[in-house]
Amino acid sequence: MREHQAMTSFHGWPATAFAFYRDLEADNSRTFWQAHKATYDEDVRAPFEALSDLVADDFGPLKIFRPNRDVRFSKDKAPYKTRCYGVTESEGGASYYVELNGHALVAASGFWMMAKDQLARYRAAVDDERSGAALVEAVAAVEAKKLSIEGHALKTAPRGWPRDHPRIELLRRQSLASLRAFDEAKWMSTKGAAQRIVDVWRAGQPLDDWLDRHVGPSTEPPDQRW
Repeated sequence: MREHQAMTSFHGWPATAFAFYRDLEADNSRTFWQAHKATYDEDVRAPFEALSDLVADDFGPLKIFRPNRDVRFSKDKAPYKTRCYGVTESEGGASYYVELNGHALVAASGFWMMAKDQLARYRAAVDDERSGAALVEAVAAVEAKKLSIEGHALKTAPRGWPRDHPRIELLRRQSLASLRAFDEAKWMSTKGAAQRIVDVWRAGQPLDDWLDRHVGPSTEPPDQRW
C-alpha cells in the first residue's frame, strides 16, 4: 500500500523548480529565499521526499541535504546552495545520488571521497592483476551504457605507487562514480523521471558491485561524502 501511495504522489519536478535555482544563482540572498520559500518547499523538496518514498524499498530512503551552505570557513558567503540533492547508501557501501539544479537533473552512483581505509583497500584491489582487470571491465561496461566516470583524483600517482602503473588513471582516483546529467526536459515533470534516475543507478551496477566487493563501507567515523 505504501509503495502504491508513493507512486501516485511522485510526479517529477515542475519547470518552476529549475527556474527557482536559476533565479537563486542570480540573487542568492535571504530576501529572495524568504520570498520564494514556498516554491522550494512545494516544487523542489516535496518531489524529493516523494522520490525517497518511491525508491526506499529497493535502495533505501534518501537523505535530502539542507539548502543552507556552511559558510564558516568559506570565502564565498552566499547563504544557499544552488542545487538540491539526496543520497542513499547500499549495504555494500555504494551511494546512490540524485541532484536538481537550475539547468539539469543528475543521477549517479559509486564511492565519493573515499575514507583512508577505503582508499587503502581500493588501491590494493586496483593494483591486483585480477581485481584490477575486473575494474577496467566494469568501467567499460558502464561507459558502454552512456554513463560518464567521475570523481576526485590526485594529479600524480599516490605515494608509494609507480607513475607508470598500468592502471594509473584508476589508481589516482579518490572518488569513483558513474554519472549521467540530463538537461532540463519536459519528462522531468512526470512520473517517468523516477524511472530515468533508477535506470542510471542500475546501469552503474557493474562498477558499484566491484566497489562493494573490493572496498566496502568505511569503518572510520561517518562523514559527509556527497
